Amino acid sequence: MTKRQKTRNPVKIPLLSKASEVIESYRHDKRSLINDTLFPKISNQKINAYLKEVAVLAKIRKNLTFHMARHTFATTVTLANGVPIETISKMLGHRKLTTTQIYAKVVEKKVGDDMKVLRKKLEKL
Repeated sequence: MTKRQKTRNPVKIPLLSKASEVIESYRHDKRSLINDTLFPKISNQKINAYLKEVAVLAKIRKNLTFHMARHTFATTVTLANGVPIETISKMLGHRKLTTTQIYAKVVEKKVGDDMKVLRKKLEKL
């Protein structure tokens, strides 16, 4: 149970076990205890700087950002694994379903691209 940072609305989100492990690892962090937060407070700018470091270490050539992480979660982790768009909308804190549907269009395009590749493979047989 937490509150949205932007709206302060309460939200209850079930967690995957890996997320619970990460949260648990910060349970006794001094910075988290002082601020009464799950994690130490870090600015968006600092998070993006850390993501740049991760990209270099992982040899990723894209400019990784926190927004990109949200987008990847919505498309690759949830939508592509069958989580209903209404559930994703709630997790992302969107007030309108149409905001979340933008992510679904990305997945639809991916499905179309993947089907083109499959069609080419099958036509070779």
